[in-house]
Amino acid sequence: MAVRLPIGISFAVVGFIGLSLGRGVQAALVTLGSAPYTWASMEPFVCLVLFVLMGMFAFMSGISNELFDTARKWFARFPGGLAQATILACAGFAACTGSSVAAAATMSTIAYPEMERAGYSPRLATGTIASGGTLGILIPPSSAFIIYGFLTQTSIAELFIAGIIPGILLTAIFVIGIAIMCRRNPQLGPRGQSFSMKEKLVALRGAASMLALFLFVIGGLYFGIFTPTEAGAIGAFGALVIALIRRRMTMAGFLSALGDTTRIACFVITLAIGAMVFNTFIATIGFTSVFCQWMAGIHASHIVVIVIMSFAYIILGIIMDELAMILLTIPVVAPAMAASGVDLVWFGVLVTVLSQIATITPPFAMNVYVVQGTTKARLTDVYWGILPFFVMMAICMVFLIAFPEISLFLPAMMRQG
Repeated sequence: MAVRLPIGISFAVVGFIGLSLGRGVQAALVTLGSAPYTWASMEPFVCLVLFVLMGMFAFMSGISNELFDTARKWFARFPGGLAQATILACAGFAACTGSSVAAAATMSTIAYPEMERAGYSPRLATGTIASGGTLGILIPPSSAFIIYGFLTQTSIAELFIAGIIPGILLTAIFVIGIAIMCRRNPQLGPRGQSFSMKEKLVALRGAASMLALFLFVIGGLYFGIFTPTEAGAIGAFGALVIALIRRRMTMAGFLSALGDTTRIACFVITLAIGAMVFNTFIATIGFTSVFCQWMAGIHASHIVVIVIMSFAYIILGIIMDELAMILLTIPVVAPAMAASGVDLVWFGVLVTVLSQIATITPPFAMNVYVVQGTTKARLTDVYWGILPFFVMMAICMVFLIAFPEISLFLPAMMRQG
């Protein structure tokens, strides 16, 4: 990775060399030859591609602009209202795309100019967008949950449902945190224009169709009406229909959505194939079993283990994105946590939040560079801007560790139903 080799190829090269040294070149070649088809043809990746396609069609329908406009009309008159609207728009956009980078890039072009015109602090504006974008990997449908479920053989539907309340909690913490900061220092985010109730209600119509689609998809998963893959297909088809009804979908836009989906899918699948080759090497040399024995031998509480993992993820966040971190760590860590009696659905939510924190952690963070590159703001402003949100995410993490029911309540009801 230091010589800028793609992450997936880096995983595969190291795994191949390790397997060659440990089991011979022939065994390494067999693994390298079978891995692409074996793992790329698995159902979770079909689910992933369909939800990415849903996000692309939703973007083409103009939902990102409408979500921000709706939230702006309801919150602009409050201190920091545009920043709060940005967080809510990011949450809504996350429910359609499941990508933190896509949410950060999109809201940088929509929300930042509005906040800049309103006299908002560049630090608050950029920090809000970079941090709000992270909601994309927690609020379902989430690509991180799909990969985690694939690696741990945990129900993807349960992971999606488990992310709903934590996603709402983190969104609420962000909104409340912005309100507190702007009340203490009104210069950070001045009050904006006030809109009539009629204008607010009319604005809701713009986001109603996508909200209905999201509720239909998640509701179908919750009640067991369809599988995650079927949910992805229904979501993609529904988003396409909405875009066509709104007359936002052209042939060029349709082909662009397919092309972007293909590129994202190829990146993720290549990353997964490389990680599986690497993890095969790790398992072959016995590292996973040794790690499980070490974890059992230290007799540490779950909280201590999570704290150690938090620092590890922050370090990993310097050099790789959230999916790469999950692919690298979960095959080793999850068996040890399961052996300790940890609920893997709850642990999946914690890992996803840790991945979010890593994506905005200085000195290097994917969302930071996406926002800085799109808005052309000073990099130091973005770094200072995300610090309060880093604290807010840490507070959310404390709640999720102290009260596992926040993550497990809905999946438990889902199983009973």
